[in-house]
Amino acid sequence: MATIFAKTFLIKIFIILKYIYYMSLHYVVLLLGSNLGDTDFNLKNAMAKIENRIGKINFFSEILESTAVEFVSKNIFRNIALDLFTKYSPFSVLKIVKEIEKEMGRLCDSSVTGGYTDRVIDIDIVTFNNINFISRKLEIPHKKHLYEREFSVRLLEGLKENFKTQI
Repeated sequence: MATIFAKTFLIKIFIILKYIYYMSLHYVVLLLGSNLGDTDFNLKNAMAKIENRIGKINFFSEILESTAVEFVSKNIFRNIALDLFTKYSPFSVLKIVKEIEKEMGRLCDSSVTGGYTDRVIDIDIVTFNNINFISRKLEIPHKKHLYEREFSVRLLEGLKENFKTQI
């Protein structure tokens, strides 16, 4: 009897601690795109780096192909959306994302070039918890991905559907 009580007590403590841990984390949705080199490898490599440095990926959408948006390119983009929990702030996530992009061979950011170009990897923060935030370097939510870009809306819907089926 005492053993069953002890096990039940420990399970309840574990559930409470897990709940407290997740309450201290931030929910983030990222959108990744690649149109140079081995795009499948680029997306998988970026996802591994994200999981290693930012947080464990919960769900991800299917990969969706699209043409370039807001610039002309002969290269097709492959895109994926994912969500995760992280202990980092929005600016810390942005810093890590930019480091990953640079490591993978992204030479210039659109904020530097003043426009979009082909890229090995592009990682955008779409949402971060439910905050609304605008600064010179970061806008959350990323309204173009949420409302204007058809491929993004489809990916995010797929992510939402995947989330619903996993609950």
